[in-house]
Amino acid sequence: MKFAHDLKQNLASQGFPPHWVERAIPYSQLKKCLKKVQRELQDLGLDQETLRALLSAEETAPVALQYKLRQSGSKFVRPKLTVNVHLRDGVAVDASLTRESRGFLEKLASEILDDNKRESLDQVRANRQNDSGSSERLKADANNGDIGNYETIEVPLVFDAEFFDMLQNDVNELDALQAEEQKQLTTEITELSKEVSAVSRPSRFSKSDMVRWREIFELYLDSNVFFATQECDHGARNSQRALKQLQWFQNEVEKRNLARDFKIPQSRHAFTRFLQLNASLLKNLQFQELNKLAVSKILKKFDKRTSLGVSKSFPKFILSEGLLAGGIAKDVCASMSQELVSVVPQINDYLCPVCFSVAYRPVRLDCKHVFCIRCIIKIQRRKETHCPLCRADVVMSASADNLDHRLERYLEKYFPKEVKEKQRANEMERGIEDYGPGYKHQDCLVM
Repeated sequence: MKFAHDLKQNLASQGFPPHWVERAIPYSQLKKCLKKVQRELQDLGLDQETLRALLSAEETAPVALQYKLRQSGSKFVRPKLTVNVHLRDGVAVDASLTRESRGFLEKLASEILDDNKRESLDQVRANRQNDSGSSERLKADANNGDIGNYETIEVPLVFDAEFFDMLQNDVNELDALQAEEQKQLTTEITELSKEVSAVSRPSRFSKSDMVRWREIFELYLDSNVFFATQECDHGARNSQRALKQLQWFQNEVEKRNLARDFKIPQSRHAFTRFLQLNASLLKNLQFQELNKLAVSKILKKFDKRTSLGVSKSFPKFILSEGLLAGGIAKDVCASMSQELVSVVPQINDYLCPVCFSVAYRPVRLDCKHVFCIRCIIKIQRRKETHCPLCRADVVMSASADNLDHRLERYLEKYFPKEVKEKQRANEMERGIEDYGPGYKHQDCLVM
């Protein structure tokens, strides 16, 4: 009762759109249907304790019960309860059953008897009632190999099928809603990437916010709002952690005055849209978590009242492409990285693997790995012939023909500051090699 109240309150108080709330898991309705399922099983003599005993893998009772949510070859969840009844002269022989369950199984057994066996049923029952040691002898007969016959009987459950039909329909509705929201978010990402591309395009003669957008996206990648890739902390974030990381990102942008120092007014509008996009994704994540929790809770309650063990098997059989099988945050973040963040190149993608600074005058070896020219010269001087990354024997064959002039122009265009710093560092290092430790680098002056 408490969770149903909390779910209803959270759906009403967290600002979800009305059409979202309408498609949320109807926990209260499922709970009412579950009561009907429990009552139906009890009326059949299959109380919770009996079901637990018959379904337990550790039990060796002659009567076995199987419960499957989906039949082989079927694409739909159709629960089926079958009982393998151990018969001897048409009588179910299992001394561990309750009186109600024994009556239920004997009723099922009587339906499969032929006419001759049906005539002797009353006499067999009378003999069993007069023999106080019948239970012990039945067990002894079973141990001696007298196992009789087994008949498989399907137990019709009306409300059980109604429960899972309702639950699967609800999950399918949520999957459809999630697909709609993901499509809308992806469209917004594409439109926003065009805006950011326009205001961050490098230019010598007009204003550009390329550097500020690069710092913003670098902070955003470091914050790992919805998904983390570090070895010690990787995987999808929950909504609480995502909210905390998003707040950290916004605080850092404000501390560094990155949004305030935009040169182009359109950049402020684009940054506002970027924050709104993340807020929308966070809302989707919160809504998804609430519904996942509702499904988990109702399945655990189903197991608690019936002992049928569906809480683990249902997520495997349910036809869910989003709610139970995936997450919207991971897919949208992948689109954001490909469509939006990649609009403004990041320096980390163009670092030399040896000196970890921008690959100034990049040399592309025959193995296709790129290094700055200074590092390749040092490696050749040490007579090291293998690539530091893949160990291919390509270093000594590198020459001026291996200079990647196209990449060099690209780096000068998008990372002018970093290229100049690396150029100055190379000149200082070369000066120290030529003139000794006392060398002091000075920029050229035109008199």
